[in-house]
Amino acid sequence: MKSIVTPAKNTDKRERDSGERLQKILAAAGIASRRSCEQIISEGRVRVNGVVVTELGTRANPKRDEITVDFVPIQREKSIYILLNKPKGYVTTVKDDEGRPTVMALLNGVTARVYPVGRLDFNSEGLLLLTNDGELAQYLTSPDSHIPKIYFVKVHKMPKSDVLDELRAGFRLDGRRLKPCQIELTDRQDNPWLKITLMEGKNQQIRKMFAAIGHPVHKLKRVQFGPLNDSSLKPGEWRFLTHMELTALKNF
Repeated sequence: MKSIVTPAKNTDKRERDSGERLQKILAAAGIASRRSCEQIISEGRVRVNGVVVTELGTRANPKRDEITVDFVPIQREKSIYILLNKPKGYVTTVKDDEGRPTVMALLNGVTARVYPVGRLDFNSEGLLLLTNDGELAQYLTSPDSHIPKIYFVKVHKMPKSDVLDELRAGFRLDGRRLKPCQIELTDRQDNPWLKITLMEGKNQQIRKMFAAIGHPVHKLKRVQFGPLNDSSLKPGEWRFLTHMELTALKNF
């Protein structure tokens, strides 16, 4: 279906051009991350003033235009920011096609349409940020933002020092070279604990890295996301970010 943009009634061109990009409006309303909102637009699920819009970059004014997703009018929600200590056995998505429990089931009492920022796989645990602030989520997950993420990782047997140096320098994985990372030995055992700091977060990156060198991961826990950390937060518990934490996160 061809994309159509219709201006609201009684507005001039200057007012129409002052609107925001539609995907940004949807993300700010808590529909999904901005990237997911782009997909929703492309699928023809969004209408502006009753007309289907599929063209990315279309501008609208949420105060003036009627915007719907799947025929439901959007409402700009108050932005909220949640820090969750994700336990093992949950997927980091809003819904799961396989029927597995998602992290959303842990947010008792939260009525806003928040979604996870980044991922932790089913068998991993640790700190996870959830929000309905699509603009901030887009920034935090962008590879150009260089947001550090720190993990404690238990691996099978002690890797040789030269192999760890190879990982630190930027390991080649799935046909591309990863960004350099920091790896520190925190507990020397037969199956040691390592502290790993990533500046990017490819899907299951740490597990794939260590599997590739013959030292599969036994346990993985994220203990810090950018400036956010909280060792007192128990698995399955969550809390809202403090004003100070939010300021630090936005200025990171």
